[in-house]
Amino acid sequence: MRCVIARFPFDLTKSGVVESMKGVTPELVTGEFVIIGRRHYPAKQVGQVITRQDRRDFSTGEVLRAMTQLGFTCRPRPTAASAPLADPYEPASATPGTPPVRLTYGQV
Repeated sequence: MRCVIARFPFDLTKSGVVESMKGVTPELVTGEFVIIGRRHYPAKQVGQVITRQDRRDFSTGEVLRAMTQLGFTCRPRPTAASAPLADPYEPASATPGTPPVRLTYGQV
């Protein structure tokens, strides 16, 4: 399939993308991602591998559009509900890395 990413035409096939991503360790997913095999790859990582271009040269939307047309499953960024929970013993207003303020008897 012919697609345009960062104003350059590419002839991509689903098997070609799978072959290109073989042996590539997925980075941490923080935004939109593409499912290739059983792995979740950030869209920008997939775009960089298949186009051999710098990630700043193309948008996530261009990669997602091309991968969707090839038949890959693409998903939006993870929701806040799936993010790790905060430490229940640390006050929510505390700045990370600073000790919590403790009041002793008699202080108000």
